[in-house]
Amino acid sequence: MTDPGAMLTEHSRPLLRDPILVAAFRGWNDAGDAASYAAAHLARVWSATKIASIDPEEFYDFQAVRPQVELVDGVTRVIQWPENEFSAALIPGAPHDVIVLVGTEPNVRWKTFTGLIVDMARRHQVKLAITLGALLADVPHSRPTPVTGTAGNEALIKRLDLQRSRYEGPTGIVGVLHDAFAAQGISSASIWAAVPHYLAVTPNPKAALALVDKAVGLIGAPAEIDDLQRATLSYEERVSEMVATDEDVQAYVELLESRADERAEESESLPELASGDALAAELEKFLRERDEPS
Repeated sequence: MTDPGAMLTEHSRPLLRDPILVAAFRGWNDAGDAASYAAAHLARVWSATKIASIDPEEFYDFQAVRPQVELVDGVTRVIQWPENEFSAALIPGAPHDVIVLVGTEPNVRWKTFTGLIVDMARRHQVKLAITLGALLADVPHSRPTPVTGTAGNEALIKRLDLQRSRYEGPTGIVGVLHDAFAAQGISSASIWAAVPHYLAVTPNPKAALALVDKAVGLIGAPAEIDDLQRATLSYEERVSEMVATDEDVQAYVELLESRADERAEESESLPELASGDALAAELEKFLRERDEPS
């Protein structure tokens, strides 16, 4: 078995001011690629520099998560392996610097994997970790993206105006990571955006923008969002055109819009998490009932 210390490579160890860790993982926790898109956006606009990376060899089934071949300058073939990279952003004027982790949910050895992340957080004296996630939900693309934040610590819930998660069921690497943080006394919070389940558009810039807005509010550091706003406008226009070409989908979106408006009036937050099968069954039921003679 490989020594866990050899699985993480540090490239530099900058001096950071009371850093907050922001993490997002491609895969189960990343509907519409919104969470990883949001985290990568923050790393880019904050000019974050890579400080560490996790060796993928011990954590992935490469038949399930295959490496990608890319051409450099149209000639040289380069293999891109699943990445888990830590980048540090020094943010002048903000109360905290930030470590951004953008990764891919591993297939195996989750405890060892999360242990590496927790060790990295302790090494830089991180006191708060924030994870970004995105889930499929029965929400319309034409309304503001619902975002909810959860935490397990009562004091943190009150300080950040979040809520305690009541979800029970299968979890992803985000859930395991929060459990590992709690075991080491590191406060953590989780932010989730709802992505329309009837769309296969990726990445979803609208959900990513909602996550960025919430994250920078919790961190207390501004971030440029002009390109995300432009991408969101283009996304909404493109999706609305697609929906308008299908009367059945258009009718279903109108139903979701009425539900979203009712939730807004009642000040409800994110809809309950449902499985992809349950959401597909709901859409099929709607279409079936709509076609039945009255």
